[in-house]
Amino acid sequence: MKSAANTILALVAVSAVFLVMPGAILAAQQPAFTDSFMIGECGGFSSRGSNPYFILEPGFQLILEGEEDGEDLRLMITVLHQTKKIDGVETRVVEEMETTDGELAEISRNYFAICNRTNSVFYFGEDVDIYENGEIVSHEGAWRAGSNGARPGIIMPGTILLGGRYYQEIAPGVALDRAEIISMSQVIETPAGRFRKCLETAETTPLEPKALEFKFYAPGIGLIIDGPLKLTGYHDGNHDGNGRE
Repeated sequence: MKSAANTILALVAVSAVFLVMPGAILAAQQPAFTDSFMIGECGGFSSRGSNPYFILEPGFQLILEGEEDGEDLRLMITVLHQTKKIDGVETRVVEEMETTDGELAEISRNYFAICNRTNSVFYFGEDVDIYENGEIVSHEGAWRAGSNGARPGIIMPGTILLGGRYYQEIAPGVALDRAEIISMSQVIETPAGRFRKCLETAETTPLEPKALEFKFYAPGIGLIIDGPLKLTGYHDGNHDGNGRE
């Protein structure tokens, strides 16, 4: 009887663990976010081109708009006719301009390059200007690969795998954004049109454990939803887009 009682107690203890710590058990089962990308095997990088969900062609532009906390938000993403060498790699400069209620809030210049072997788009850093009342007040979030222990991350993999988890930014103490691919088949409505076979990612960062943001990317276009922002238009250098099935 004593052996049976011990067995029952053990089962109760195990059940209690599952009841009390389901989150911890789930976390233990999930794979870690990849932060090592074998950059040396890329066989070089290209500062111009695209993969299915990320465009690096000069002149390409996305406009996303939305509302949050009663404020009108606008994000304009432009692939510039400029490159910059970061950590020995020639990268394409992509400018992001954010406004709040029509007032300039932030301008960032982001540095990307495409791995020749895998077609993954690597993120080599960003310079950030944060504005208040028309004046720069901060450069918070700025980082560059090769400085202060920072390394390139992947902003968009060349091969999309459901459940894939990877670091987008690897700048300790400054920027550690990471993404998980949670869907590859979304159909999304935006003011710019209806898009099929969209990629959905969930973004988190260990620097802000409670932060969670969902983004959606359309094939041949790129980012179409970023939190409260939705695509309202795009320009690929040849024509303006205001609707696509």
